[in-house]
Amino acid sequence: MDAPEPVDAPFDSKAFRDALGHFPTGIAVMTAATAETSHLGITVNSFTSVSLDPPLVLWCIDRRSRRYPAFAGAPGFTVSILASGHKAVSARLAGAGEHSLDGIALIPTALGPPALADSLAVFECALESVQEAGDHAILIGRVLRFWRNDAAGAPLVYFRGRYGALAQGDPPEGVVGRRATDGK
Repeated sequence: MDAPEPVDAPFDSKAFRDALGHFPTGIAVMTAATAETSHLGITVNSFTSVSLDPPLVLWCIDRRSRRYPAFAGAPGFTVSILASGHKAVSARLAGAGEHSLDGIALIPTALGPPALADSLAVFECALESVQEAGDHAILIGRVLRFWRNDAAGAPLVYFRGRYGALAQGDPPEGVVGRRATDGK
């Protein structure tokens, strides 16, 4: 397929966002607490690993978000990797408005900000740095503790503006121990 010709026109932010949506991502909920706030949460799909030594992860937050000052000023945050059953929690914490964790099944952590119950994995992180990047900030955390829940099921994913889940089928015939989605 030939690449389209560049167009000399104003940058189309909506088209850019739609194109980025073609990259499927996992979904996580970040939780934090500061002296000024109770525990709060935010849904993100920008979570990724940075380094194994030292163990660092990052995620991004819009600097215009009302939650930005709390997360950027907190000493740390907890990352809960969502399972497919967390769609309602993800949707609730994704938009403007409700930031409270009231009524959500939680697990206490040693760091303080709770983890979501039945998460696929949890990472407790000390805030390492905050880097401004356009209209967002990149929050880098040093992982202090983590655990995984192999019984929690399939991950919740986001693709083209919609929630979904990965197929978790049996391995293809003749390929011992691999699922169809694992590659060769």
